[in-house]
Parts: sequence; structure tokens; C-alpha cells
Amino acid sequence: MSNERTPLIPSGVCCLPVSAVVCGTPSKDSRKLNTFFGVMVPTILSMFSIVLFLRTGFVVGHAGLLQGLLMVIVAYTIISLTILSICAISTNGAIQGGGAYYMISRSLGPEFGGSIGLMFFLAKVFACGEYVLGLVEAILDVFGSDPESSVSEGLRVLPQGYWYTVLYSSVVLLLCLLVCLVGAHIYSRTAFVILLVVTVSLLSIFISSVAVKPRDFVITHKGSDNQTFHYNASYTGFSANTLRNNLAGYSLDYSTNSVMSFATVFAVMFTSCTGIMAGANMSGDLKTPSVSIPKGTITAVFYTFTVYVLLFILVSATCDRNLLIQDYGFLQKINIWSPFVTIGIFCAALSAAMCAMIGASRILHALALDHLFGLPLAPAAITSNSGNPWVAVLYTWGLAQCVVFAGQLNAVASLVTVFYLLAYAAVDLACLALEWASAPNFRPTFQLFSWHTCLLGILSCLVMMFVINPVYSSGSIVLLLLLLLFLHYRSPTSSWGYISQALIFHQVRKYLLMLDVRKDHVKFWRPQMLLMVANPRSSCQLILFINQLKKGGLYVLGHVQLGDLDSLPSDPVQQQYNFWLSLVDKLGVKAFVDLTLSLSVRQGTQHLLRITGLGGMKPNTLILGFYDSCTPEDFFLQDSAFCDSSMGQGSEGEYNFGVDLPSLQAHFPPVRHVESPRWLSPEEYVGIISDAIKMNKNVCLARYFFQLEGEGKDSKVDGSERTIDVWPLNLLQPGSRDYEDVCSLFLLQMACVLNMSNKWRHARMRIFLNVETESNDQGWVVNEETFRELLRKLRIRASIKIVPWDSVVQHHVQPDGELPAEPTQALSEDFLSAVNSMLMEHSSQATVRFLYLPRPTGHRSQSQQYLAQVEAVTNSLGPTLLIHGVTPVTYTDL
Repeated sequence: MSNERTPLIPSGVCCLPVSAVVCGTPSKDSRKLNTFFGVMVPTILSMFSIVLFLRTGFVVGHAGLLQGLLMVIVAYTIISLTILSICAISTNGAIQGGGAYYMISRSLGPEFGGSIGLMFFLAKVFACGEYVLGLVEAILDVFGSDPESSVSEGLRVLPQGYWYTVLYSSVVLLLCLLVCLVGAHIYSRTAFVILLVVTVSLLSIFISSVAVKPRDFVITHKGSDNQTFHYNASYTGFSANTLRNNLAGYSLDYSTNSVMSFATVFAVMFTSCTGIMAGANMSGDLKTPSVSIPKGTITAVFYTFTVYVLLFILVSATCDRNLLIQDYGFLQKINIWSPFVTIGIFCAALSAAMCAMIGASRILHALALDHLFGLPLAPAAITSNSGNPWVAVLYTWGLAQCVVFAGQLNAVASLVTVFYLLAYAAVDLACLALEWASAPNFRPTFQLFSWHTCLLGILSCLVMMFVINPVYSSGSIVLLLLLLLFLHYRSPTSSWGYISQALIFHQVRKYLLMLDVRKDHVKFWRPQMLLMVANPRSSCQLILFINQLKKGGLYVLGHVQLGDLDSLPSDPVQQQYNFWLSLVDKLGVKAFVDLTLSLSVRQGTQHLLRITGLGGMKPNTLILGFYDSCTPEDFFLQDSAFCDSSMGQGSEGEYNFGVDLPSLQAHFPPVRHVESPRWLSPEEYVGIISDAIKMNKNVCLARYFFQLEGEGKDSKVDGSERTIDVWPLNLLQPGSRDYEDVCSLFLLQMACVLNMSNKWRHARMRIFLNVETESNDQGWVVNEETFRELLRKLRIRASIKIVPWDSVVQHHVQPDGELPAEPTQALSEDFLSAVNSMLMEHSSQATVRFLYLPRPTGHRSQSQQYLAQVEAVTNSLGPTLLIHGVTPVTYTDL
């Protein structure tokens, strides 16, 4: 089996590895990080980010303690459900670089994986921009000039304003870019030190709540009309009255000048929960990802949850509401030494920004390795000698630079949260699909999950998306669907394994069991075809035609290879399926393939008639090519899809399952030469027809279909220029005047089915009634009216043509006084020639003709005579289908 990191190999390349530049499996030397440094540290830092120090007061002040804690519980419930899914997937096999994208794409396939991967990349990019904006906000709180004063005082020397904010953000982003270009190992080495600094800052906050005495502040904000607003705020220390005042209430956000609500506050608060995949995104650098990711992520989430709950309770009990909602950097003012908090903010925000940039670049690099989006992302696959995807880092930096033009942290928080919730829902969906597929190889070592947790995770993510921002949510889902459609129509094919195939199998098996043959009814009958193909080179036009005739029913291409398994080392048939399936793909027909090995074609056809299909989906109609002396034509030489000139025209990144065009051409032998010996004798061919009828299967013989044009998948034919001619009478038995027997009605049904297909929908259908006008019996007039009434009841739109054939019948030889039920006697050449002339006269311009096929005799010695009669009647007619029906297929009631 191909490696899981095998990219989407272009068609024409047969199972060849890609260049070393884009090799996706990391070397053993590049996997150096353990659980603590590789997962816990980046996850904790990402989840603390800017919310811990800069938005705790915003959440508690606007939402109140009760709703703030509710938000924390809801957010952590959502991410906990997602973490269970992450742990299940990550412990079910080896994980390569790309983290969440790798998990989703290898579970759900390239279309869903690629679209969600790109969405997750965008979420990381927006998060990076958000963290940078938060860091700049913290810098301006300390070093920004006073809005009331035109003179710089002390450290407050940095001018403020929208464009200055963008400038400072660009400088910070450039610093992150330089660190990421050096490599992730620099970040991972400093991350632990940053975590220590943040931990010290946190401890200082908890100590300050006891050590710092109550104090009052005057907070100044500049309004939109250059007005200055002053607010009195106070730090009260632990106070029951302060706690009661901070239980609920929403007001104006001074940074965006908009009134806050549960949704807007939750969107900002949830950004603290977007770091749960920081460890998973480092999967390419972890020694043992399947062990480190579950253990490290769960521990980090539990730790951060505890810190947030304690901090929310602490600030709501010690700070009045004005302080919380009018100064988001209030923690610096109430600390025993404000630089503790300042340094903590800088470290947390900077590390979160770098972590987001590194994570985004790794996802983009993984997308580029898989060739999902073609040339636009191709450069992102390039890496340095140390394995750092520096081009992907540049892509990420460029997009994050666009995000900082938002100017305010709160302005992009909703979009970041919506993108992350969509990505989390996708991870839950991947785990749910794996669980529902019941694949034996889905055996994660992490067992604390079920389909209930996955489904609850998906629903909670989707609900919260629309609660936060319905417009952003709808837009992100539309973007996801557009990406899905793009990847679907690019038709990427991979060797990763598709969860869709497992789910389809699961559902098909269930519905096949429900498809009870005992409940079959004639009014729901549809043709289920088994087309026997000796060599596709000469049968492609017939294969395409039968695809139009199947009317949504089962369509199977059958082939018998002569041989004896006892004398062979292995079954040669198994190796041929890929070639036949590739042929089906090339022709664009909706058909299955069934091959068998047998000592004779007749015996093999019996096998296929008995065992092809499953349950209620089994062939009811056998279709054979005609047994005549025509020289077969090679369709492969006529269709551009099978010519060498079409090499390389397939979709870029298309994986061909080991069958490229030259291999396909070489597999099927050249067409039979006119003087070459046949695999099938006339007796065996007629025996196959008899066998099928005995097995209660309808039989169709197709002749001259190599002359039929316009059946290909790229053909624009709509049928308006086509004509379908139907001759429902048994022309080899003139004495038979029954137009309503089972076989005649089956003939009409098949012609009607063809008339309903796309390429024949506008074709004219003509039905020819043969009558003996010179006889004294005028019953044919009554029969004609009866037949017209029958067509009306069957809702068949066709014109009826009356064909006198007295001159033909007079050549018919029959025993005195009785009409045989089957043509056991020899028919004169004059009669056969007269029948053929009649058909040529009336149907020479038809596109296809439907004729009544007599039942073969039971005498083996008469097989050649039977074939000769049928051949003479249809000689030089053009595409003709001779049909013998044995099952009732028409119904006139509701």
C-alpha cells in the first residue's frame, strides 16, 4: 500500500514517488519534542494568549461573573468534546506533519480534508493577526502617548492612531517572521522560558489581590469626535458588594464603540480556547505524536480551565465594574509591581502569535505537499535544509499582514472564533464518520469517546457559530462548500483511503438487506443489464449505448477469461479489475465490472448470470454482441481519450490506481482478425441464449453498433435527429399475430426506456404493425385499434405505421394445417430476403431498430440454422437490437 503521505500523483505517472523536495515523511532526526515541550507548553501558551491578561476584565465586566463562568464552561465543553475526537484519531495510527489537517484529510478524503485544512489555515492566520493586535494594544497601554497631552511624558512616547497601530503591528509581525524563518526549534526552546514568565506573572496577580490595598483611578478615553471622557474606577480588594455588582450587565465597548452582547463577548472569550491544536500542529516534530497529543492536550486544557475560573472569580470580587470595562489592561495597575504583568502580556501574546504563524505554515506546507490546490500553493512545499517550510511561512506572514489592517482586536475576534469552531466541527465529523463506518482498523487506544460525544461536539460548534455571528458563519460555510466543489471537480484521487467508501459500504449493505426480492412489483421494474464483453476495443460503442438503456438500473460489464485455476499459480482475473475499472472511468459509464475464469465462455456466462449482483440487485437481462463475420473495428484508435496524444491531459494530481493510458492500451489485445479462430462456436453462442432464457433472463443481441455515433460522454446529441423503430411482431413466424405477448411488450418497454434517456429524449419512436391486407379476415383493423388503446394505457408516445406484408408472407414455408410455435423448419432464403428488404425499405434511415428475437430451438444441430436466419433478416440494417423478453414489465394501473 502507498505511504499515507503519498501526494496526489499526476496521471501518467504510475506509482512513482515525488521529488525529495516535497517528501512529506519527516526524518527521525527532526522528531525531537516530547509531551511537555512539544504539546503542553505550546497549548498552554496559545490558550492563555491575550485573553488572560487583556480580556479577562472585558469578559467579566460586560458579561458578569455568572455569564462569564457560563461562557467558560460552554467554551471548554465544546473544546473538550473536540479534544476527545482529536485523541481518538491521533491514537489510531501514525501522524505526520500538518496536525489537524492531516487527521481530517486522511479520515475524510482530499475534498473535505483540503477544504477544512484551508479553512483551518485561515483561522490560524486570523488568530496570528489578532494576537499581534492584542500585543500592540498592550504596548500602547504602557508606552502610548496620553490622548489629552500633546507632549510625551516619561515612557509614553509612542504616538497613537489607526495607522500607527498598523505600523507597530507590522513591526511585531516582522519579528515573528524572522523567528519562524529560523525554525520552530527556536520557538520550542524559548517557549518553556516564556511559560515560566507567564506563570510568574499569574502568581503576581493572585498575590496582588491580597497584598495591594484598595485604590481609585481616573480613566480617560478619547471619543470619536475628539471628545475626552473621564471615568472613575476603583480597586476595592475582596468585597461582597463588588462581587454582587459584577454578577451581570452589558455596556459600550470603548475600543469599538459598540454595545456588547453575549455573542460578541463569547467570541472574544473563545479565542482563549483556540489553542487546543497547538500540540497537534507540531505533530511532525513530536517523538511520539499518538502518545503526546492526547496526554499533553488534556493536561493543558485542565490547567488553563482552572486558571481562568480562579481569575474570573478573583477580578469580579476585587475590581469594580468601571475598572473592568473601561481599562482592559487594569491588571497592570493593581499589581504589586506592574512590570510583572507587562512582561507576561508581551510574552504570552508574542508566543501565541509565533505559535499561530508556525502552526499555519505547517498546515499550508502539508496542503502543498498533497498537491490539492495546484500551482498557487506549489511553492509552499519548498523547505530549507533543516526541513523548515520557509515559503509557507512567507505566505502566512503576508496574509497575517492583511489581517492587522483591522486595527482592533475585538474587530476580528468573531471571525477567528467562527473559523475555529468550523474546524473543530470538522474534527468531530471526522471522528464520527470513522465511528459510524465501523471499520475494523479503527481501533484507537484512547477510548473515552463515542459517536454521541462527536455528534454533540458538531452540533454545539455549529450552534455557537450562528450565535456569535450568523453572517460570518454563513459566509464561512459557503466558502467551505465552494472549496469542496472546487476540489471535487478537480477530481483529486489519492491512496489515503476514503471514509466515504466505508460509509457507503455500511449504508449499501444495510439497504441491500432491505431490498427484498419478494416485494418486487412489475410497476417498479427496471432493466438490470449484464453485458458480456469479449474485447472492449471493439465493443465501446455498445457499452456506451447500453449505458443509456439501463434507466438507473444495475449495469454490469461481464468478461470470461478461458483457463483452469488448477493449472495456474494464481488467479489471473484479480489483476485485471483495475484495468476494466479504468476503462469504465475513461468511457464515463455507470457500470460495475465482474470477471470470471472458466473452461468455456458458456459456462463462464452461466456463472456470471447466477452470481453477479447481490440481493435484489441482480441482472435480469443478458446482452450479447452479434455472432457474425463482420471485421471488428478498434474503437481505441478512433477515440481521442484512448490516444497517446491525450497523455497528461488528466486533472493535475489525479491518482490513476496504477493504470496509466499506455498500460490500459497494452492490457486489452488487438481486435480479432477476420481469419482468426473464434473463442466461441455457433452452438455455444446459441446455447448461451438458451441458458439465459431457461434461467428466466431476458436476452438482447446487439448488431452493427460500431456504426452508432454520438454516445460518448462529451457528445452534445439530444436525440432530435434520431429515430427509434420498433417491430413488435415475430417476423420469422408470420402466422403469429399477437402484439401483446410478453416478448412484444418487453420490446416496447425497452424502446420506451431508451426514449427516456438523455441522448434519446427527443428522438421519434415509430412502431410498425405488419398486416395481411389481402386476406378475407379484416381482424387486423380491430387489432390496430386495440394496439393504439394499449399504447395509450402504457403512456407510450409513438407513431404507428401499418406495413402490408402479403408479398413477404407468400414466401413463407410452413407445414400443412398448423403453425409451429417456434421456427424448427428451414425458412426459405426468399422469405428471409423479403423480410430483410421490408426492413430496409421502412427502417433504413432509423438510428436504432428493435426487433423480436425468436426463441432458439432446443436442438443443438439447428444452432447454425437459427443464427443464419437471424443474420439474414438483419443483414446491412445498421444498429439493431434483437430482443427476447420473458418477464412481464408493463403495468396499466396506478
